[in-house]
Amino acid sequence: MRIIGGRFKGHKLYTPKGLQVRPTADRVREAIFNIIRGQVVGAVVLDLYAGTGALSLEALSRGAKSAVLIDQSPASLHIIQKNIATLQFEAQTQVIKWDITHNLNCLQRRKHGVFHIVFVDAPYHQKVMVKTLTHLWQSQTVTEETLLIIEHSSQQAVVHNELSLNLVDQRRYGKTLVSFMVYML
Repeated sequence: MRIIGGRFKGHKLYTPKGLQVRPTADRVREAIFNIIRGQVVGAVVLDLYAGTGALSLEALSRGAKSAVLIDQSPASLHIIQKNIATLQFEAQTQVIKWDITHNLNCLQRRKHGVFHIVFVDAPYHQKVMVKTLTHLWQSQTVTEETLLIIEHSSQQAVVHNELSLNLVDQRRYGKTLVSFMVYML
């Protein structure tokens, strides 16, 4: 696994051993960033269920201003910190250990305002997406201009109507579906 583009193109990322974390494949990450390339520079990014941090670190490599990475797994948090240190992104990142399924109150004291891009890569088949997206909206750190990039199983639909979400684009990569959404007011 490596950074696909930007300032740190080609730098390898640490990944955990085992099946606890399912990192976004390089080709899927490349496709995502080809789609959103005009929105990354200067963006403030949120990475939910960050895993290795690959999505937000890719955004930083491509010119994002800052990133907040949230995960609850100690193993993932350790890998995220190693990847941040390797790329020297400590000043641009905040890593938070938090159980997103309960709430996102950890974002209430944020000093950076709203997020421009939010990556959501929840564990497949755990039925946490509706809770996660509800907690995200309740956090008051997103607006109707925030782009949500949701990676999920192609067998799992993101219920966007009940959450007032507008599906902007959707792409399939094997068994992975990437949905690009915005909140509607």
